[in-house]
Amino acid sequence: MFYCGIDWAERTHDVALVDDTGHLVAKRHITDDAAGYQVLLELLAEYGDTEENPIPVAIETSRGLLVAVLRTGTRKVFAINPMAAARYRDRHSVSRKKSDPGDALVLANILRTDMHTHRPLPGDSDLGRAIAVLARAQQDALWNRQQIANQLRSLLREYYPAALEAFATWANGLCRPEARELLKVAPTPSRAARLTRTQLQAALKRASRKRGIDAEADRLRDVFRAAWAHQPPLVEDALGKQMLALLIQLEAACTAADQLAEAVDEAFPQHPDAEILLSFPGLGIQLAARILAEIGDDRARFADARGLKAYAGSSPITRASGKKSSITRRWVKNDRLNHAGYLWAFSALRHSPGAGAHYRRRREVGDWHAAAQRNLFNRMIGQLYHCLKHRKLFDENTAFPASGQEMETATA
Repeated sequence: MFYCGIDWAERTHDVALVDDTGHLVAKRHITDDAAGYQVLLELLAEYGDTEENPIPVAIETSRGLLVAVLRTGTRKVFAINPMAAARYRDRHSVSRKKSDPGDALVLANILRTDMHTHRPLPGDSDLGRAIAVLARAQQDALWNRQQIANQLRSLLREYYPAALEAFATWANGLCRPEARELLKVAPTPSRAARLTRTQLQAALKRASRKRGIDAEADRLRDVFRAAWAHQPPLVEDALGKQMLALLIQLEAACTAADQLAEAVDEAFPQHPDAEILLSFPGLGIQLAARILAEIGDDRARFADARGLKAYAGSSPITRASGKKSSITRRWVKNDRLNHAGYLWAFSALRHSPGAGAHYRRRREVGDWHAAAQRNLFNRMIGQLYHCLKHRKLFDENTAFPASGQEMETATA
C-alpha cells in the first residue's frame, strides 16, 4: 500500500510517495499544468494506482484543477487543514524545519498513520458542485453588495442626509434601481434640490418603476427641497465625486448578484434533491441552493443526522473537565451553512405553524431569540437529513405533530 502527499503552490507542486513503513519511495517536483498533472498520474500508475485500487492522496486544499484531476475515478482525495499538517510536522522534527518536499512527506505520512481520522472529499455530482459554485458566488455577491452599500450610506450621512431620508421607505434602500438612478442624476444635495418634477419622473421611469411615479416624484421633490445642512460647495462637489465612484462599484455588485441569482434559478431546479428541499417551509430556490451547496448530494458524507447538525453548528457542544461542565453553542462550524440556517429558521416561523409553535415553546422555557431559532434550525435540518435519505417530501403533520408535547430540554 502506498500513500501520496502533495504540497501545492501557485506554479509548482512537490509530490511524495511512502509505503506502509513510512519509507519514501518516490518524490517529484511537478509544474501546475497539464504536463505536470500527467507526470503525477504516471508516477501513481508506476506504483500500482488503478481504478480498482487507487492510491489515496493528501493535499492542503479542496479546490483547483489539480484536485479536479485527482478526483477523477474512484480515488480518495483528502483535504488536510494546514493547521493540522503543521501539528503533524512537529511530530517528526523539533527544530521546526520546514520545506515543501518535507511538507509533502508529512502529508503522505498523515494518511499512512491516521487516514481513518480524516474524511475524503465528498463524492458530489457535477451538477451539485456546479450549484455550489453558483450559490456561494451569489452569496458572496450579496455580501459584497451590502458592504459597498454600507460604505455609501456612511458617505451620504456626511454630506447628503436628504438622500437617506428619501430612500428610507424603499426596500433594499440604496440597492434599489431608483436610488442608484437618482444618485447619478443628483450626486450632491444642491443639485437634488434643483431637480424638477419632470426630471424626477424621468429618473424613476429609467429605473423601470411602473406604479405611483407621480406621487413618488412629488414626495422626493419635497424631501430634496427641505431645509438641510450643507458642506462648503467645494467639499460637497468633492464628496459627490467620491460618491459616484462608490456608486459604480455598487452598480457592478448589484448586477453580479442579479445575474448569479438568475443562474441559480436556472440550475437548481434541475437537481434531483430540489423538490425535497423546496418542500420545506421557508426555503425558496436561492436559500435551498445555499443549503445544498454546503451539505452536497453525497448521502454518505454524514454518518447520521448528528454529524450534519454538528457540521451546521446548530447542535450544542459539551465541554467537561474535572468537576466543571458546560453546554455552549458551537464555534467551529460551516459558517455559510449556519448563516443559511439562520435565515431558514427565521422564514419558517411565518410559513409553518409547527415551526412557530416550536419556537414559542423554546422561548417559554427560557431560551433567548437566537437560541430558540438555532434550536428550530437544529430540528429542521435533522428532518431534512431524514427526507433526503429516504427520498420523502416534508410533511407538516409528521414534522410537528399537533399533539407535540414531546419532552424537550434546553440542550435538545
